[in-house]
Amino acid sequence: MSRTRAEAGSGPPDDPGPAGAADPSHDERSHRHRWLILGVLGLAQLMVVLDVTIVNIALPSAQADLDFSNGDRQWVVTAYSLAFGSLLLLGGRIADLVGRKVTFLIGLVGFAAASAVAGASVNFDMLISARAFQGAFGALLAPSALSLLTTTFTDPGERAKAFSVYGAVSGAGGAIGLLLGGVLTEYLDWRWTLYVNVVLTVVAFSLASALLTHTARDRSVRLDVPGTALVTAGLFCVVYGFSNAEHQDWGAPATWGLLIIGAVLLTVFAWWSTRSAHPLLPMRIVTDRNRGASFLGMLISAGGMFGVFLFLTYYLQTGLDYTPIDSGVAFLPMVGGLVIAATLATNVLVPSIGPRLVVPVGMAIATVGMVWMTTLDLSSSYAAHILPMTVIVGFGLGLVVATAMSLGTLGVSVHDAGVASATVNAMQQVGGSIGIALLNTISASAATDYVSGRNPKDPAVRAQAALESYHTAFWWSAGFFAVGALVTVFLYRSGAPRELKGGAPTIHM
Repeated sequence: MSRTRAEAGSGPPDDPGPAGAADPSHDERSHRHRWLILGVLGLAQLMVVLDVTIVNIALPSAQADLDFSNGDRQWVVTAYSLAFGSLLLLGGRIADLVGRKVTFLIGLVGFAAASAVAGASVNFDMLISARAFQGAFGALLAPSALSLLTTTFTDPGERAKAFSVYGAVSGAGGAIGLLLGGVLTEYLDWRWTLYVNVVLTVVAFSLASALLTHTARDRSVRLDVPGTALVTAGLFCVVYGFSNAEHQDWGAPATWGLLIIGAVLLTVFAWWSTRSAHPLLPMRIVTDRNRGASFLGMLISAGGMFGVFLFLTYYLQTGLDYTPIDSGVAFLPMVGGLVIAATLATNVLVPSIGPRLVVPVGMAIATVGMVWMTTLDLSSSYAAHILPMTVIVGFGLGLVVATAMSLGTLGVSVHDAGVASATVNAMQQVGGSIGIALLNTISASAATDYVSGRNPKDPAVRAQAALESYHTAFWWSAGFFAVGALVTVFLYRSGAPRELKGGAPTIHM
């Protein structure tokens, strides 16, 4: 796919035309097997997303086996998030530079190899190093998968169906990770929460190598080395700063210092991107209103979404004594609501009325669900209370995530598909890291405040303190979604995007 922007011939340089402007030499094999390719890409995205949560349930078993401290425990998650979040934009540009198929296959193999090493860990250092390599290869895998999806599905109707599936996988991956992690830990061993990636990779690699077509390097694209250094270091500082806030005070120099440095570096990166001849993140990608709104929508919704997964899991297991498997099963209706909404949004609503109503309404629905969750107590039943709440939140998330995934990559030229895809993934990862850090800190303070002046050894006091912490987290998650509704209703353009017009397709998956 070595076309220059001029060869694309659709729009001025700052508006390179739809991502659907795929290479006319696109191999017929890819088109013929595009739905199988969607399955492969969805499987790869599932691997990346579920690895954020699948290990969480296995942490107590891993800690007992490898004998590391409570203070070290957070690094099993943080090492992955740091490498993944900080290297995503670089991974996306590498996909544009060397070809999406090659990058995708390298990402798959590297991710599987790192997973195998992590699963075979004999000590804490080995586990953490392998988790960091998982994140690094995930930063290659995620953007190349999304950019392959963008360039494989160019027909508006088919693109809508493809992105409804992909968006559902991205949104539901965290919940699936909780269920799968519980099953593997309870019936096999915690190491299988990592080994499972090897099994999935064998399937994905064999299909991808046969179905995907090679894309030649676009020699008009160059790597922006200063921009790469600035954004990688900036994202690292931001993700690490928020992660550090979970375990130290917000006033700790390691927290606010890193956040300030990260903000400065990212500001300089934005300035540099307007002056570089070959910017890592061309400003035309970000300044388009629909794409910019999608990036912000993904950032905000990810903060609230991962809060749901984390604190509702705590509530189910510690408050209601659910087993890990029971907790995972409890999330399945949320996944169902998310899949239905994602399909409805990308197939019918956005092509008909546009994102300006769809995404804010999704945010508002999720807000209602989170506010309702603040009424949960230690005697709440699943069917009457938890089930309807999770379905509502899932439905709202489906409207947001699938739309943001689709529009975040719509309208970019072929040789910008990788970095646009990386930006969407980066927003989800950074938003999730920020949300978890903020909610953990705020909920812990709420529990401490409740215990103050009461007997901390009283089981009833401890149980109520935990409930107060969950309620606080749910309120703040609702706040994230409410802010997201306000931001997106003003940023998105009115009406359906011109690239998606042509009639709403019939839903079938």
